[in-house]
Amino acid sequence: MATVSDRRCDVEFIASLYEAGVNVVRINSAHADIEGATRIVENTRKVSDSIAILIDTKGPEIRTSRVADSGITVSKGDIICVKGGDKEQISSRETIYVTDHAIADDVPVGASILIDDGELELVVISRENDTLVARVENDGIIKSFKSVNVPDVPISLPSITERDEKFIVWAIENDLDFIAHSFVRSSEDVLAVQKIIDKYNSHIKIISKIENQEGVDNIDSILEYTYGVMIARGDLGVEIPSEKIPIIQRTLIKKCVESKKPVIVATQMLQSMISNPRATRAEISDIANAIYQRADAIMLSGETANGQYPVEAVRTMVRVALQVESDTYTIENVNMTSVNNEITAQLARSAVRACLNLPVKAVVIDTLSGRTGRYLSAFRGSKVVYAVCYRKHVMREMALSYGIYPYYHEPLRFHHNFMFNILTQLKNDGKLTGEDLIVVVGGDFGAAKGASFMEIGSVENLISKSAPDQMTKFIEQDNK
Repeated sequence: MATVSDRRCDVEFIASLYEAGVNVVRINSAHADIEGATRIVENTRKVSDSIAILIDTKGPEIRTSRVADSGITVSKGDIICVKGGDKEQISSRETIYVTDHAIADDVPVGASILIDDGELELVVISRENDTLVARVENDGIIKSFKSVNVPDVPISLPSITERDEKFIVWAIENDLDFIAHSFVRSSEDVLAVQKIIDKYNSHIKIISKIENQEGVDNIDSILEYTYGVMIARGDLGVEIPSEKIPIIQRTLIKKCVESKKPVIVATQMLQSMISNPRATRAEISDIANAIYQRADAIMLSGETANGQYPVEAVRTMVRVALQVESDTYTIENVNMTSVNNEITAQLARSAVRACLNLPVKAVVIDTLSGRTGRYLSAFRGSKVVYAVCYRKHVMREMALSYGIYPYYHEPLRFHHNFMFNILTQLKNDGKLTGEDLIVVVGGDFGAAKGASFMEIGSVENLISKSAPDQMTKFIEQDNK
């Protein structure tokens, strides 16, 4: 997944990212307006309609207000007031305004206030009406519109801002695929976004960005309602001691895999490549660790949005991913939770086991909603899964799931011909040969009814068996 800025989003640039291996384009609404975001979408679709598009909301965040000149210089031991206000109020050496009018009600004496991703720490020493009095803990500069975090303190901010709702509606109207909602604290935050989506009868899916302790604590209930999860390690690393982040990352990925929910690892994966052509060894290990832990996707932010080596960064990620995946294993006994269709789950498990015991080249499925693909993805199998989708938005959704290579096919008039159509297309595209042994998971009652059978055979034999003239004979015999 690559973040694209409206300042660099021409068709040639997006095409270069796609050719290097990008499956999903991310738009950060915190750094784009509607006009710029629309330009990114239009140019992405000119490159390929198989690229999924995701947009972040800003979510319930707190920032400093406008600061005059280059910032306010403070020193350790200084006393400064913190007060709720509007972003355009001018902060001064005496009072820093932040974009939470109720901050004095939420933040207790003794709490830490972290500014600019933790670069500056304040400790609250007293409260006077609607003002917090704080002591500066280290030298630094307070600048305009920088992030404000209060670790371990629940903040009563609305989940969706007016700006967020504007972007959500825009995303629905422009047929985007994912909304990544920032600072998700509980299932109520997910449902607030879903309410807007339902109002417009949209298929767009919610990705919950986990960025604070509340989100970590409530992950089980969040997973009941979200389509997927993004582990946003930037703010998460500010809110929570950094030494705990690797454990939290591993735990969240495990829970997502078991729930059949796509999971993205994000933030500073190749930070040095913003200005350098080669990654550090630590960054390579970080990417490898996410893949060993079985994340569905890894994300680039500033590396592709404004970095000097965006294509090189994507290629680096691809090389590491391919190398590490060759050393991973199938999670054969994954403990699937929230299983809604036991037949599909059992067929997916059987298909994966067949791939372990037989010289299978690939698994082939067709899907209307993507459910069968997500079940198969949860096992993190070593064989590619070709998912033929009858809806273009489902094809793009599948791009976010591990090991799934989605294809679009026009809806079939007679579903019993699906195997012949799918296998012929894959053979013509050079993905399979006639001699390849494959596993087909499909449904005799149409894709909308879910999977109902599994078949193993060579591509040539399965094509011959499912040819239209042969199927006609079978149907006539059945009718008799």
